[in-house]
Amino acid sequence: MIHQEIKKSGNGDSFGDRALSSQIIDSAIEVHKSLGPGFLESFYEEALSLELADRKIPFERQKVVGIFYKGSLVGEHRLDLLVDNRQVVELKTVSELEKVHFSIVRSYMKAVGVDSGMILNFATMTIAVKRVGPHAPSVPDFLIS
Repeated sequence: MIHQEIKKSGNGDSFGDRALSSQIIDSAIEVHKSLGPGFLESFYEEALSLELADRKIPFERQKVVGIFYKGSLVGEHRLDLLVDNRQVVELKTVSELEKVHFSIVRSYMKAVGVDSGMILNFATMTIAVKRVGPHAPSVPDFLIS
């Protein structure tokens, strides 16, 4: 068995239900141990869905979410996973996560009304796990238009 490490951001105290987060992370590690890096995101989504189901962790896959502006529907988006109606999980297979990935997850969290999110990047040798809270880091005033 290959020893897997994960990279986490923050201490986890302000990122929702720690037990649920731990279950999701454990499931993702199991998938990464088995498949390793190098596959399409859809393969990891399928495998993680199987793992969550095996562990009896409730989730919705490719959940359609309406995006509203001033009360009018302006579009729809599909979430990779919404786990237990409490945590948005976004899967990636990129060489490096960018700030925009965190902004996107925060937008998804706002759209479904949850305070906890997570990005799982399966493309690296050790799975990268980044927790996402409801608030972005402070932005200097000169960057706000």
